[in-house]
Amino acid sequence: MLNRITRHERIIKDRAIVADDWAVLRLDEGEDAATAAVPEGKVIVPLAVWQAQKAALAARRPLGVWIAAGERPEVLKGELDHFDVVAVDFPKFSDGRGMSIAYNLRQRLGWSGELRAIGDVLRDQLFSMQRVGFNAFATRPDRKIEDALLGLTVFSEVYSASVDIKQPLFRRVVRGTQPEFNDIGAEI
Repeated sequence: MLNRITRHERIIKDRAIVADDWAVLRLDEGEDAATAAVPEGKVIVPLAVWQAQKAALAARRPLGVWIAAGERPEVLKGELDHFDVVAVDFPKFSDGRGMSIAYNLRQRLGWSGELRAIGDVLRDQLFSMQRVGFNAFATRPDRKIEDALLGLTVFSEVYSASVDIKQPLFRRVVRGTQPEFNDIGAEI
């Protein structure tokens, strides 16, 4: 069996549309990660390939790794410095496990590099993905990337704390001691 290489012409990175020169290696069902051929150039390999071929891939730069929705990012603890990009795969639009993976990569494992969402990535998800730490998005190729970019600015304010904003809204807003108007519900 041959593995599959997917490429995006353009991605959203740091709130801008940019050219993408990375390829994503995907294994066919039943393909052995230990014997999968990793092409030359900028490649984002599956976590299973990294684990099976670590000795051969460790000195290779640039290199990226992608984590599937059912995998644990903690297995990369102490190894993240080998990668230029870490990607998280969303197998379908409604699968939110990748959000937790991204949050854990940023908050618990300290990943500060490019964190890319790949797979079934749509405009409606981008704002929330950005909140948990994603800064790059390889959106579905059947959708306009310009429209997807607008998804990052859907809301002007957020209530809860997350990776992007460390304090909840009630801690960020300065309240006066007296209401400006005499409304019975003003201080609620």
